[in-house]
Amino acid sequence: MSRTTKRLASMGAAALLLASCGATGFDPDLRGWMPGALSTADAAARAAPRPQPDSRGVITFPNYQVAVARSGDTVGSVAARLGIDAARLAQHNALPANAPLAAGQTLVLSQRVAVGTGLPGSATSPGAVVDPFAGQAGRPAAPAPAPAAPQASAPAASPANPAQHVVASGETAWSIARKYDVTVQDLAAWNGLPQSMTLRVGQRLIVPVKGQKAPSAVAVTTAPGTGSPTPRPPSAAQPLPAEDTAPAAEPGPAAPATDLGATRTAASAGGRFQMPVSGSIIRVYEKGKNDGIDISATAGTAVKAAGSGTVAAVTQDTAGTPIVVVRHDGNLMTVYTGLDGLDVAKGDRVSGGQSIGTAGRGGFVHFEVRQGFDSVDPEKYIN
Repeated sequence: MSRTTKRLASMGAAALLLASCGATGFDPDLRGWMPGALSTADAAARAAPRPQPDSRGVITFPNYQVAVARSGDTVGSVAARLGIDAARLAQHNALPANAPLAAGQTLVLSQRVAVGTGLPGSATSPGAVVDPFAGQAGRPAAPAPAPAAPQASAPAASPANPAQHVVASGETAWSIARKYDVTVQDLAAWNGLPQSMTLRVGQRLIVPVKGQKAPSAVAVTTAPGTGSPTPRPPSAAQPLPAEDTAPAAEPGPAAPATDLGATRTAASAGGRFQMPVSGSIIRVYEKGKNDGIDISATAGTAVKAAGSGTVAAVTQDTAGTPIVVVRHDGNLMTVYTGLDGLDVAKGDRVSGGQSIGTAGRGGFVHFEVRQGFDSVDPEKYIN
């Protein structure tokens, strides 16, 4: 292949990559280009809905209460409406007293208030939940029935008594959803999270209760002409074959001794790029699911160029979060999202370790390495 042909191919690949920075925003996972893109919308629709608030926007659970913000609300206006101390409410939710609130955003109350009258649909719906790493359209949360009266002995986990979680440094909406085995859409709908899924350290979240399991096929009665349910296979009722299993008390086989120095190769001596930010990797690379890695980073931390190159693009996602694409030698590109302030502009020449901006309030920086059009595992390229 001639030098001119290679250059045209490289420019074409770069153009396809930058085409994702369109009016609809940059897709960090680029899932929209993958056939059979995954969707969690059906799972979110089956989840237990959040109970409806009363006329003041209060939802009462057996162990605590939350207030659902209205359009134009602040922490202070919510406190004034409920007749509680604004400073105490703000401190309890890790917010300033004058902090503006989005419609549907929840605040965990620092003290209990009198139970009001429930008005279905009185609070503004948190709206469609969009996963910026899934490349799919959101679905409005289904209308929820009024909360049931609490029983004398409240269960540990039910729609009427969900748990709470206080956000720690480095946690994301996805890591919290995985921790409690719920979908990130349910977590966002119950707490009125923004489309960017931004969290803050100290924020109190309601942990939604997972949806009900599908009914057993045996108990389903179908109408004439609608088809029959799939029968249960015989293997589901028969016991597993007998097998010899070593008792847990017996020690396992000894691990073979390995001389790492003798097996170290030139390729493992060091990668081409450096980490753009110091932090632990909280989400690993998965081809077609997460085309990069998420690195824990506190707000304001300097985000550095992974290697020398030229800034090929500076754009924003749908939430207005900056995205930087740097072109390197060897037909490689690096992508940085989850930023706040920027120190570079399109066309700038950067060196490895040079600051390109600062980490935003999301608690992590998303980092990708691309060989032409295809994504590759960044950890194989990092020192």
